[in-house]
Amino acid sequence: MNTIKTMAMALTLCSAAFCTPFSDACSRVLYKGIDDLFVVGRSLDWKTPIPTNLYVYPAGMEKVGSDKPGAVKWTSKYGAVYAVGYDGGITEGMNEKGLVVNGLFCKGTVYNNPDTEGRPPMSLAVFVAWMLDLNATTDEVVEVLKKHEFSIGGSTFDGGTVSTLHWGITDASGKSAIVEFNNGVINVYDMGDYRAMTNDPNWPQMTAILDYWDKIGGMHMLPGTVSSPDRCTRANYFAHHVEAVADPALAVSITRSILVASCVPYTYEIKGEPNVSSTQWRSYADLKNRRYYFDIVTNMGYYFVDLTKCNLAPGAPVMKLDTTKETLLIGEANPSLRKSDPFTPMY
Repeated sequence: MNTIKTMAMALTLCSAAFCTPFSDACSRVLYKGIDDLFVVGRSLDWKTPIPTNLYVYPAGMEKVGSDKPGAVKWTSKYGAVYAVGYDGGITEGMNEKGLVVNGLFCKGTVYNNPDTEGRPPMSLAVFVAWMLDLNATTDEVVEVLKKHEFSIGGSTFDGGTVSTLHWGITDASGKSAIVEFNNGVINVYDMGDYRAMTNDPNWPQMTAILDYWDKIGGMHMLPGTVSSPDRCTRANYFAHHVEAVADPALAVSITRSILVASCVPYTYEIKGEPNVSSTQWRSYADLKNRRYYFDIVTNMGYYFVDLTKCNLAPGAPVMKLDTTKETLLIGEANPSLRKSDPFTPMY
């Protein structure tokens, strides 16, 4: 590549990064171990605390996508663990087949257009559940999404904030996809060998940034700010250069260390940037062993729900882990799950 082209690409990438500074930050990374061991780690970053509890739902539950007339309806095929913010909306989760779906902020998201507005309503509060309840693989989710037989929307939160999201999807085989809404059109991207995602810009622009830094190499220089492209670059680089292991506990620890290096420190602020968001919690989904780890940054340690030990059969009760009451919990959290009513979606 000649000097002019190199400078042009650098300016383009710097412009993309500058247009999305210090926004509502979240990070997601895929760790690839040995013997089909995959761990998906993500951080939830926000400017104010988002109370998040864990719910385990069995299979066989009848659900509805919205309280509006004609909403999407389904009966769950698989049990799952959900991370539920404000006890009203599912941020992410993992089902019993080892499929994980994580929602991250993406400011450029526009869910609908005139063609989609008449379709059956689907609320963001349960969109993740709909994907996890009915599908075992990334390909199955993609096939359903491409039909686009719904109109998505949802209530605001935290004083009127609109949940403009995109989603990372990974199954037990490690196959990953990113789903973005662009003016009502669903775009699905195969992640290939990319191993991280964050927020803005959209995925095609982000991969251009990742490719640029890949050519530079990260041994001597990596971008170090809390901007979305910089965090994604760091996570992607480290995910490719850590050791691949077969030990599940060590794999989660490695994933945790990668994610911490790409998070925004708790309480960190930038003067004049009121929307800078520090990490509230992190999660790590061991897709092979069906363990979902939860890591609140103000807690002493982190813990996990083992889905293989949960009763996920039709007719089993909903179980809940109230994270506000388990601040000292470390290790397996199944004994701390309690029977619960289903959460009430914030449609």
